[in-house]
Amino acid sequence: MLKVRKSQERGYADHGWLRSFHSFSFAGYYDPAHMGWGNLRVINEDRVAAGAGFGTHGHKDMEIISYVLSGELAHKDSMGNVESIPPGDVQRMSAGRGVMHSEFNHKPDQTTHFLQIWIEPNVRGIAPSYEQKSFTEADKRGRLRLVASPDGADGSVRVHADARLYAGLLDGQEQAELALDPARKSYVHLVKGELEVNGTRLATGDAALIEGESQLKLADGKSAEVLVFDLAA
Repeated sequence: MLKVRKSQERGYADHGWLRSFHSFSFAGYYDPAHMGWGNLRVINEDRVAAGAGFGTHGHKDMEIISYVLSGELAHKDSMGNVESIPPGDVQRMSAGRGVMHSEFNHKPDQTTHFLQIWIEPNVRGIAPSYEQKSFTEADKRGRLRLVASPDGADGSVRVHADARLYAGLLDGQEQAELALDPARKSYVHLVKGELEVNGTRLATGDAALIEGESQLKLADGKSAEVLVFDLAA
């Protein structure tokens, strides 16, 4: 089964300093048909205006991944981490038993465009932790590069969740395949461009919700950047 969620079907909020598309119910956007997919709970596509950001706030028992598309995201947290996250970096924060943090766009003339991803953990009450790694365009070109996993395989960031996240860049004749467990769920989020997912065409911001399938095939991309989630059902 493959179900397409079109970009324009997502929730949307415009706060002036922040414009955000919500793939799943979040804050003021509530849709009982889209509360998450497997243990994937949030994908927010955020655009933060120059000189603006999220003030200090708390999280608990959630695996949070930031994937920056353009601009830079400044991060500061109660664990003592003060970092800048550029495009190509994947940041993972395990909120565990509680963490406070802020995220900010310090650039005076540039919007920060990033994906905020929440995955439900498979262990609760752990000490909060932070990890950040860089993945080049070459790492993702014409393939699905593992960027987050439960065991940190292949240099990916480690999430305390039964989930794996892959990132890929596909254009023209480039193709990528991934074996799927039909008992699990998969989620394909097309960050930009166009792409064929198991024969179904997606455009920027579209997603494919997949279950009961044994293979994923990505083909016929047009400047496509894609994220693929392998998830607990």
